[in-house]
Amino acid sequence: MATAEGKHIYYVPHGSKWPAVGTIGLFTTMIGAANWLNEVSWGKPAFYVGVAILLFMMWGWFGDVIRESIKGLYNHQVDTSFRMGMMWFIFSEIMFFGAFFGALFYARMYSVPWLGGEGDGALTNFYLHQGYAAAWPTNGPDSIGGSFQTIPAWGVPLLNTLILLTSGVTITIAHHALRAGHRLQLLVFLGLTVALGALFLFFQAEEYIEAYKHLNLTLGSGVYGSTFFMLTGFHGLHVTLGTIMLLVIWFRCLKGHFTKDNHFGFEAVAWYWHFVDVVWLGLFMFVYVL
Repeated sequence: MATAEGKHIYYVPHGSKWPAVGTIGLFTTMIGAANWLNEVSWGKPAFYVGVAILLFMMWGWFGDVIRESIKGLYNHQVDTSFRMGMMWFIFSEIMFFGAFFGALFYARMYSVPWLGGEGDGALTNFYLHQGYAAAWPTNGPDSIGGSFQTIPAWGVPLLNTLILLTSGVTITIAHHALRAGHRLQLLVFLGLTVALGALFLFFQAEEYIEAYKHLNLTLGSGVYGSTFFMLTGFHGLHVTLGTIMLLVIWFRCLKGHFTKDNHFGFEAVAWYWHFVDVVWLGLFMFVYVL
């Protein structure tokens, strides 16, 4: 895009190999995963090769974007495009988790009561699952996975909630410090946010170990086990990615890549982290408390 004088007002990127590399990586990863699940001998190695290609692509592509930003090639219009892209990305993540919350809601409010004979499920209960009393949490009429115990909400889950809420405060303080030009305060509070993210992941790992070893709560524990680990596991993955992103941004702040007027890279990660916080609050209420 150019003005009448022929001056570019929008940065047009050079030809890049990274989309092609990413395509190869995604294809290899999915082919490997499919064959791994079907117990083909080369499936597992192919999956890891694909993941390695994807990591290589991300390192190279994001590196190019950082270098272009440092060189001052991006203007206000490019900044607006980045912001819109991040907004749509977070919206897609909201829909992603919305699907899993919907699965939990449907199983808990409709499927399980129907199996227990409520509403239109009387015949289902009489002919297929006679004697099954609907209750939540449940591993179904056939007690798939055996008996299990749930994770108490007021133990590690509450602690992790406080950790994430605190991390939302520290990254906000870091953002204000960046805008005010207080570099030391920025590095300290952004570093605290990284540490809190890592601490959350540590306690979640401890919770999973407790669930598997002592409570017999596993992915195989019927609909409750599958929805519990599906929601908390995907959230844990997002916290892991967010913590890595925060760590990268910390090093960029250390090198002085951002100014008080030009720091969307920081803002994008902060938006993502606040999204992770909000999703966890929903998880805490609907998975642990209710």
